[in-house]
Amino acid sequence: MANLSPSLSTSPSLGGPTPSSPAAAAPKDRKMASAEQLVLDLCDPELRENALLDLSKKREIFQDLAPLLWNSYGTIAALLQEIVSIYPALSPPTLSPGASNRVCNALALLQCVASHPDTRILFLNAHIPLYLYPFLNTTSKTRPFEYLRLTSLGVIGALVKVDDTEVISFLLQTEIIPLCLRTMEMGSELSKTVATFIVQKILLDDVGLRYICATPERFFAVGSVLANMVVSLAEQPSTRLLKHIIRCYLRLSDNPRACGALQTCLPEMLKDGTFNNCLRDDPATHRWLQQLLHNVSGGNLVASLQAGLDHMMAN
Repeated sequence: MANLSPSLSTSPSLGGPTPSSPAAAAPKDRKMASAEQLVLDLCDPELRENALLDLSKKREIFQDLAPLLWNSYGTIAALLQEIVSIYPALSPPTLSPGASNRVCNALALLQCVASHPDTRILFLNAHIPLYLYPFLNTTSKTRPFEYLRLTSLGVIGALVKVDDTEVISFLLQTEIIPLCLRTMEMGSELSKTVATFIVQKILLDDVGLRYICATPERFFAVGSVLANMVVSLAEQPSTRLLKHIIRCYLRLSDNPRACGALQTCLPEMLKDGTFNNCLRDDPATHRWLQQLLHNVSGGNLVASLQAGLDHMMAN
């Protein structure tokens, strides 16, 4: 137990006993002991599956679970063992629902580590995200594989959620952009949304924007996938996905070369009011679209789009 963090804590409930009172301390101590025992169980192959399930369910309860996982001897190695063990089931695709659930529980704990300020950079320096990339490189649309992709994207999403150039610089040295683009093309709506969010966060960083706009090949790889998604959304609208797509386009328009290219390759459906109804209850995204059109084409197109939306809202 010497390697386990003594600082594991939970927030006291409002109106309950003070943290110093015996009534509050006892449940807190029990939770600490429970978490520490479950972390120890991860290193026992016979106890690991139940420990993965319990910890993944309770990870929000423990504020310092991430440092506990990181600093406990053999724990991260056990989680990586879970990940590597299913590689043979990726190709040909033979991953069972049970195996998918088990590894996704391990990924949920890694997401906890990726989210915590004390372990995020340690997580990156160990290059642990690379272990997830084979899951993002799959093409099977069955539920076990989709669940695996989505949970893996959640780990990367946790890394980029906090604006940190060091995180973006690390990811750009890997294959994250092509892997996200693959998911944006063939994943479920939720997987597409998370993958597009990751690309958006990369673009919002100056290093990421320069990287994607550095060559025509990179720009058009991203632009063509975004354009195909816009066409698909015209048939099956999703406001939350459209929001991230528009934000990606708006950020691209901040780069002069990319803005010039968007004058010819921005999807017509973003200009002709196709998504007016979809955006009528999302004023923030509507403003982003207005700004995008202003950046790319000047004020006339924006005025026309605003007039169409105003007419719809008046009816």
